Amino acid sequence: MAGKIDRIYDALIGGAERGLEDDALYRHVLAECPKASSKRIVKASLLALTDPGVKDAQILKVVYALAIRHRLDPVTDNDFEPVEEPTADKALVKKRKPVKA
Repeated sequence: MAGKIDRIYDALIGGAERGLEDDALYRHVLAECPKASSKRIVKASLLALTDPGVKDAQILKVVYALAIRHRLDPVTDNDFEPVEEPTADKALVKKRKPVKA
């Protein structure tokens, strides 16, 4: 998953460096990474805010505003990540010993 966040981060910083803000920056990130979810965009924004290499105050303000705005977005289909249901493998299940009273 780190690769996806890194690509979103690069698109975010690249768009902010070109002067994009708000919806234009959000659309730019989605154009670069079509499967980017609000959750991942916020994670990439927080990564940018903690990156010591990003020193331009305007870029940090734009990224911060985008993170705050999309932090409270309603859940979309891209926000869901598939989760496998755990299955009990009979070979791995330990049998409990009866408790003596």
